[in-house]
Amino acid sequence: MVLVFKTNIFSQLEIHVKAILDSFTQITSVNFDFEDCDKILRIEATEDITSDIELLLNSKGFYCKELI
Repeated sequence: MVLVFKTNIFSQLEIHVKAILDSFTQITSVNFDFEDCDKILRIEATEDITSDIELLLNSKGFYCKELI
């Protein structure tokens, strides 16, 4: 399943954010689209972990909200 989020993450933080997301064994792929005005974060995962990702990244000071 593909999860898509609007964020405030910029390219210099990509490695840091990917390291944070490494704690999720359900994630198979993480990609960013920094060219998009919404700084899109796309995650491929084996199950719906949307709320867990939002909670974790928000608790680390990032804006992260699912795009529907």
